[in-house]
Amino acid sequence: MNICVFLSAAIPDQKYIEPAREFARLLGRSGHTLVWGGSDVGLMKIVADEVESAGGKLSGVSVNFLAHVVRPGVDDMVITENLSERKTLLLEKADAVVVLVGGTGTLDEATDLLELRKHERSQKPLVFLNTDGFYDGLITQFRRMEAEGFLPLPLDRIVSFAQTPQEALDRAVAGD
Repeated sequence: MNICVFLSAAIPDQKYIEPAREFARLLGRSGHTLVWGGSDVGLMKIVADEVESAGGKLSGVSVNFLAHVVRPGVDDMVITENLSERKTLLLEKADAVVVLVGGTGTLDEATDLLELRKHERSQKPLVFLNTDGFYDGLITQFRRMEAEGFLPLPLDRIVSFAQTPQEALDRAVAGD
């Protein structure tokens, strides 16, 4: 499968790095292709290194203003004109999406698929790896949206949350 991973280009605390590495190793050992933002910095680099060393392939989609940090020697790399094109292409290439820790850019990327799933315009699995409770606040917000009628579908039909790297990969592959 082509598994798109949205994640930070920053280097977070070690408590987030090890689960990201574990997820990447599982992805690579399973023969999947990592589809990601293409950067060779921060957590993006760490995950790409692990996938590659575990035997997985890399498919990057970057944007012009980040071309200076693109990972060299990737199996497939595309540079887009803008972030909108980048998000579209990332989702087109993906069979499933897993969201690791990240900031506003990570959430922005995930939001496109959230909206498509909400309107039943995509069946691609969307899984957040909730390492160390990183997405607990988002889960609370989603549950409130659901309880107050802002979601046309049950929350579990739009997105799922995993507590471990193995669970995240299993959910992505199974389509949960």
